[in-house]
Amino acid sequence: MKKTWFVGGKGGVGKSTSAAAFALLLSQQQRKTLLVSTDPAHNIGDIFHKPLKNRPVEAAPNLDAIEIDPAAESRSYIKTVKENIRGVVSAHMQEEVNRQIDAAGSSPGAEEAALFDRIVSIILDEGEQYESIVFDTAPTGHTIRLLTLPEIMGVWIDGMLERRKKATDNYTQLLNDGEPVDDPIYKVLQRRKQRFAAVRRILLDNQSTGFLFVLNAERLPILETAKALKLLEKHGLKVQTLLINKILGEEADGEFLQKRKVNQKEYLTWIKQEFPNQEKCYIPLFPTDINSISLLTSFAEHVKIEAF
Repeated sequence: MKKTWFVGGKGGVGKSTSAAAFALLLSQQQRKTLLVSTDPAHNIGDIFHKPLKNRPVEAAPNLDAIEIDPAAESRSYIKTVKENIRGVVSAHMQEEVNRQIDAAGSSPGAEEAALFDRIVSIILDEGEQYESIVFDTAPTGHTIRLLTLPEIMGVWIDGMLERRKKATDNYTQLLNDGEPVDDPIYKVLQRRKQRFAAVRRILLDNQSTGFLFVLNAERLPILETAKALKLLEKHGLKVQTLLINKILGEEADGEFLQKRKVNQKEYLTWIKQEFPNQEKCYIPLFPTDINSISLLTSFAEHVKIEAF
């Protein structure tokens, strides 16, 4: 069975509910499961009626949950960077360097980088005690950036390593009579490269990682999902399973709902044609919000995935 799962999709299609139900399904199979929300607009705690934190909290038997706090992760990330720099620059430069790091910490993308570092930590370190990890991601665009970061960051770090090596070689020639200069920054970058490479290998391994996309039988979710799947495939990431949510059942009556059913049938045909290679699970429209463990369990009964 795959260990790591990413649940993505357009905003409003029922992605968090699907992730919560899927994680609950895994936990009910006696698999110790961790559900992780990476969406800044967290919903997981509301679904389980529990205040969640930046560390694991029990949401149900065999199921822990985390709502990652991007701001807290960013602060921790900046602190780690400062600690890595300490001892590398002279004492009188430390204050100026810290000012520059703080400025970089408030720049666009800083929280996203910190969030990604926490995800790397969960996959490689914190998740060791779990048999399954389910990530409830933010809407589609954010999910794509998140999943393609290992490749992008790997290229960026390669460039940084090359520049550090040139600088170290120059110092060796000019200041150290040819003796090698120990460069702690190079070592830090090398470690980060190794961790990013390890996560990328896990993401690309179909035996250990699964990708689920949630959509509704409507025009915009279908178009957005099609674009997302093509873009992810360019990076070697293949979405194996689609959860088509809020399907009207036979019991739907009345002229309004009958028209919706006819319209939905056309979109379901489009989905089959658009995504011939993906496994599909059809989730019915429930008469109430999915707001309890029993309703989540009922929801999960429709998540019949062969690609476990």
